[in-house]
Amino acid sequence: MRDRDAVRAALEGVNVVFHQAAYGGYMPEMAKYVHVNSLGTAQMLETIRDENLPVEKVVVASSQAVYREGAALCPEHGLVFPETRPTEQLAAGDFSVRCPVCGEPSEPTATPEDAPVGGEMVYAITKMDQERLVLTWGRQTGTPTVALRYSCTYGPRQSVFNPYTGVIAIFCTRLLSGNPPILYEDGGQTRDLCFVGDIARANLLAATTDKLDGLPVNIGTGRPTTIRGVAEMVSSALGIDIEPLARGEFRPGEMRHLTPDISRASAAGYAPEVELSDGIERYIEWIKKQGSIRDYFAEAEEALREKRIVHEVK
Repeated sequence: MRDRDAVRAALEGVNVVFHQAAYGGYMPEMAKYVHVNSLGTAQMLETIRDENLPVEKVVVASSQAVYREGAALCPEHGLVFPETRPTEQLAAGDFSVRCPVCGEPSEPTATPEDAPVGGEMVYAITKMDQERLVLTWGRQTGTPTVALRYSCTYGPRQSVFNPYTGVIAIFCTRLLSGNPPILYEDGGQTRDLCFVGDIARANLLAATTDKLDGLPVNIGTGRPTTIRGVAEMVSSALGIDIEPLARGEFRPGEMRHLTPDISRASAAGYAPEVELSDGIERYIEWIKKQGSIRDYFAEAEEALREKRIVHEVK
């Protein structure tokens, strides 16, 4: 994405762009995120515009990471959109999400697309850049654009070499190496995990309908699972009985709960097809064919601490 000539060559003869490229995860290189994700996207859009390329639509991969802390229900104030949890609160071992009005603990609920955005991680900031650049460019040029806010995506061919992204892949490599899955906070945070085939179907839908044009669109299953539960499901599917390990560590800026409201996508015809248990089985079937598997996460842990991406509860 940083090589303008390479991007121009990739655009040759293309009338629909599926912009999936990004630097992702929890890597510490701040400038690389901005250069690849933000600048790279801007250069691509400039190239299409300035050379009058016959691109008829751009579908960009956005992310659930753009949300601040998702949506929640307060017993007194109803639907609320909490602030990002302060680092001081997390360091004290309090992982709860509190109502922004009364400060009392809240319960998670489905997050709609109009929820406040503004993720606290560099990755999230640059995914917001990608989304806004594409949608704004689309309005300016009159080119239909769609930003698909993916839930946690997993499935066959997800890299086993990246220790910073893909919770199912990381848990698999840990377990296959005889090590316990590592849980941040207490493992009670929830995520919506969506199979890569469903993500692909969402992209094809966005490319072939005008119902989503100009919009950010949540894509997922709409069903939350705790991270501890994911670790247990992967362990069971592999037949490796190693308890996950929570060591009192956390990542500032990480949201506690995020389940997308997928009604906008559903109204346009999107319907996820793959259950999490089935998707995990498909991933494990693939990973077992990859030969020797090494635990790359173990090598990355110390770097995460040194760069102050991971903190300890005091």
